[in-house]
Amino acid sequence: MTLPYERTHAVVQTREFLVEVSRDTTLPESIRNEAQRLLRHYPSQDDGLLAGRIEEQAEGSIFEPIFSSSIER
Repeated sequence: MTLPYERTHAVVQTREFLVEVSRDTTLPESIRNEAQRLLRHYPSQDDGLLAGRIEEQAEGSIFEPIFSSSIER
């Protein structure tokens, strides 16, 4: 089972990976362009942490938080 902070951390790391791929000139241009296209709509670290904060503050919700306000355990 993935915990909210683990999921948030994975999203942050995936964004960092896509940024690296988009800037790596040793990769084919089509791969770099695809990474850039995905980044246009990919959440930033601040977006993920804000979503976690909002979810954690939603008291009385029947749903558990998906994201966390921290990427630390």
